[in-house]
Amino acid sequence: MKSGFVAILGRPNVGKSTLLNGILNKKISIVTDKSQTTRNAIKGIYNAEGVQIVFTDTPGIHKPKERLGQEMNNMAYSAAHDVDANILVVDASVPFGPGDEYILEHLDINNAPLILVFNKIDEARLDKVENLKKIYLDKVPNAIMIDTVATERFNIDTLLNKLIELLPEGPAYYSTEEITDKDAIFQIKEIIRGKILRNLRDEVPHATAIYMDNIEWEKNPVHIRASIIVEKDGQKGIVIGAGGKRIKAIGSQARKDIEILLHKHVFLELFVKVQEGWRDDEKSLETYGYKYKK
Repeated sequence: MKSGFVAILGRPNVGKSTLLNGILNKKISIVTDKSQTTRNAIKGIYNAEGVQIVFTDTPGIHKPKERLGQEMNNMAYSAAHDVDANILVVDASVPFGPGDEYILEHLDINNAPLILVFNKIDEARLDKVENLKKIYLDKVPNAIMIDTVATERFNIDTLLNKLIELLPEGPAYYSTEEITDKDAIFQIKEIIRGKILRNLRDEVPHATAIYMDNIEWEKNPVHIRASIIVEKDGQKGIVIGAGGKRIKAIGSQARKDIEILLHKHVFLELFVKVQEGWRDDEKSLETYGYKYKK
């Protein structure tokens, strides 16, 4: 059989997670319209007859302002090593700029075949896309180029067929029942964080982390206690909202998706706690699951 590992790389908000979800035809990574939604390297496992591809969805590579950003970049840089192919996702509707240059300068993508996926082509003018491709062709001349609209799963089959051509013969690394390497606790935390991203604006969502206080699996409904970590008292008030309205909405939306994930009824309790500067604190990053481990 054909099998191997593929990293999905790119700037924030170019559609990496949407692409992975489209490939698997399942929602593995949370998707929002905000940059830096993905904070961890998340594996998604594609299975077909005679084929297994282990994809790694990575955080968007950017010039970091806090230690959290550096840890996220390190996860992406690491994912690009020891793979059978790399996918670099480019937003075709945005001109080449300093952020694109930053990725090409910092990312080691010469160790494996590279596929450049020009996503969101439905939002771009054809002449602009062609100019963008010329720039990338000059910088990475051996790259394979594929156009996609990840939200519509356009050209996903073309991408998969090209990857299958590139992959070596090998074993299945995961059982065919597995679709991700992340456990239920991680997925529950990501569901909660996704609802925060959807309900809040500006800097507040980026200053939040989720800490799982307790899960009582044996109860019916399953009892889940989780804390939303913020950096300032003002942010705490925003998350809670007037009369607790916003945190109730976040909890209600999250509970529905968690019940779908677990196939069980859930009682979800959310609390908001302040921890100043957690994004620059090494111990906190490790506690909340954002410490890159070599």
